[in-house]
Amino acid sequence: MTLQVFGHKSPDTDSTGSPIIWSWYLNEVKGIAAAPKLLGEPNTEAAFVLERWSLDKPEIISGVDTGAPVVIVDTNNPAELPDNINDADIQGIIDHHKLVGGLETKGPIDITVRPLACTATIMYDLMGDDAAKMPDAIKGAALSCILSDTLEFRSPTTTEHDRAVAEKLASDLGINIADYAAELFAAKSDVSAFSDAELIRMDSKEYEVSGKKFRVSVLETTAPEIPLNRKDSLMESFKTVQAEDGVDQVLLFVVDIIREEATLLVPNDLVKTVAEKSFGASVSGDTVVLPGIMSRKKQIIPNLAV
Repeated sequence: MTLQVFGHKSPDTDSTGSPIIWSWYLNEVKGIAAAPKLLGEPNTEAAFVLERWSLDKPEIISGVDTGAPVVIVDTNNPAELPDNINDADIQGIIDHHKLVGGLETKGPIDITVRPLACTATIMYDLMGDDAAKMPDAIKGAALSCILSDTLEFRSPTTTEHDRAVAEKLASDLGINIADYAAELFAAKSDVSAFSDAELIRMDSKEYEVSGKKFRVSVLETTAPEIPLNRKDSLMESFKTVQAEDGVDQVLLFVVDIIREEATLLVPNDLVKTVAEKSFGASVSGDTVVLPGIMSRKKQIIPNLAV
């Protein structure tokens, strides 16, 4: 039975590229039949990467068959995976997020969780000398994942090792990192065609804080005025998303990649309290700018308080 490799729902570049990278490695180096999958439509940046490197878009799945062999990448959170994930035969996890708990396996498995900025960096290390065998398209996917997750090394999650791997891949491909990152971020910022609900869910994860369920959404962009010009309709759409997704509140952070700051939309007193308690912010309107806030994983989630 073919091994399925997939990341989290609302797939970004890392959760789109890493299943492709690891499936290539399993198929071509380890001789294990594997296929990349997605748990939703890739975002605009990930779609750009697929086209730029002539990579086939993986099949989108909504669930897994009982007993199906799978490898989970770029998450270990059951809330970001198919509802029946514990019915599958989870054979491996490759991730760079905090452990959440809740996954159950049929037996001992290979787990690699490292404090790096990107799953693709971990995969590069796990391949060892075999990483040199990656064709250009797979190297391009890996470079894209790292530049996306590190926001071209601006994110506080960035390590020197992430940077070194990205620079090696870029050198191999003959690519200027600054120029290519600008292409990536332009694609990431092109969100005008998406509905409010699609924007809210585009890069979004669920977390519970002090008994409150939050959908924590991040829009990373070089053109923050595009989503911020829609703030009134976005905040109105929070109610629909909350009702449909069974969460108490949406927290939407618009991350300005160039200015290295985030703007949090503040529709009510609950979010005002979250902004003040979590980030020491002073809130006087329906938005608040949070200087230096770039990373959901390292700066937003660990600090959330109500």
